[in-house]
Amino acid sequence: MVQPTSTRSELVAAPQGRVASAILWGAAGIGGLALLAAAALWFHYGTAVFFEMITAGIAACF
Repeated sequence: MVQPTSTRSELVAAPQGRVASAILWGAAGIGGLALLAAAALWFHYGTAVFFEMITAGIAACF
């Protein structure tokens, strides 16, 4: 009887790894953009206004 060279799970595992890697890179990119935007707001408005905007945003969420 002929044995398969690879199982079905091996064939499915490779694309999932690529998708997970793409999701992680995307999340890292979005996180980097968020940090860059926070730094830009900090330098543009100063620390007092920056912290007021952050606390207002947190208060709006809760």
